[in-house]
Amino acid sequence: MTRLRRQVGIRVKGGRSIEGEVTVEGAKNSALKLMAATLMAPGVNTLTNVPNIADVHVMGKVLKYLGARIEVLGEHELKIDTSSVDRWETPYHLVAQMRASTAVLGPLLSRFGKAIVAMPGGCNIGARKIDMHILGLESLGVNFDVDHGDIHASIPHGLKGTQVMLDFASVGATENLMMASVHVTGTTVIENAAREPEIVDLANLLNEMGAKVSGAGSSRIEIEGVEELHPVEHRVVGDRIEAGTFIAMAGICGGPVTVKGFDPAHLGLVLKKYELMGLDVERGRHECTVSRQAPIRSIDIQTLPFPGFPTDLQAQTMCLLAQGSDSCIVTENVFENRFMFASELQRMGADITIEGHHAIVRGVERFSGAEVKSPDLRGGAALVMAGLVADGYTTVSDVHHIDRGYECFVEKLQALGAEVRRMEVPDLEDGGEVV
Repeated sequence: MTRLRRQVGIRVKGGRSIEGEVTVEGAKNSALKLMAATLMAPGVNTLTNVPNIADVHVMGKVLKYLGARIEVLGEHELKIDTSSVDRWETPYHLVAQMRASTAVLGPLLSRFGKAIVAMPGGCNIGARKIDMHILGLESLGVNFDVDHGDIHASIPHGLKGTQVMLDFASVGATENLMMASVHVTGTTVIENAAREPEIVDLANLLNEMGAKVSGAGSSRIEIEGVEELHPVEHRVVGDRIEAGTFIAMAGICGGPVTVKGFDPAHLGLVLKKYELMGLDVERGRHECTVSRQAPIRSIDIQTLPFPGFPTDLQAQTMCLLAQGSDSCIVTENVFENRFMFASELQRMGADITIEGHHAIVRGVERFSGAEVKSPDLRGGAALVMAGLVADGYTTVSDVHHIDRGYECFVEKLQALGAEVRRMEVPDLEDGGEVV
């Protein structure tokens, strides 16, 4: 018997206004690293405000494979008992699903003095360069061998503090160096360190565990080695990228929408750029309210490490600019393949020309609903965003990407008044053919 291969998609009817309040979850990019860090503090660690998303589930499976026991209390609290962890090799079928897999490298080295970690996977938005991780850790005394897609790391002569200069302010490299340096002899200094709020969140957790980390949030981080860490309870910082996504949606639809559960200072440059684009932004302590009465003004955007404009909000912002009053240039400086979303937005009527790592965006009056495919996590969210203001219906397939980073995405949009739902759609890769 033949059958039509189908998958879950998101269907959006355009033209409905959205307004109201939405609360964001804990930061995906922080929670994954905090979960990995619990490996370094044997015992029961409690993390609260943990997002209930696919990537967190994968990291949980990684920790369980290593020997941890995880108890889920409600939807957003995890008790992670790492006292019985006795493995230092992570399984390929799990870690290949997300690039955050390399986050366990530093903790395993810190605890066991050795680690075997599969090369990272995740969204197809660019090369998964781990050269900075390796070069930085080598300077601490780690030996590496890459074999059959696995990274084999060992510490034959112990870890010694040193000064590490990163070529690029890599978040992953900074995090791994911080965690690996906790038990070094002496002091490690990371120069040109990443400055993201998620780095600060990790440093706070480590210090609560008994580490001595200073300078997080600046370009120079110092880690004084300590002998051991102890388990703690810690709340994950609010997700600035989820917040930025709903802020962009409010901007394209007009709002007003109040986004709660994050620190607006973590979106400092983003909110300033959005104000230049014509959005009205009222900042509170842990929230902001966004609306728009005037047409969207076209301005140039370039992505850079924090405090620059985040690459994780580039697609959502390009969607806004695609309905701007003029033309502008969006420059992607972090991930070389992050413009894949643009070709899907063009199917909806956007006027975008890609030239290397620049996108020339000419504003159009409206989008038209179409069948589109989510190329990655943020691009998928941006396509749903475009569907909110498109003529007719938009169907977004491959929404498993969206599920990796957004909890209750459809339900939150529905609560704001959007006409959006999950549905089964033909598998576009198979052309909707019967198999």
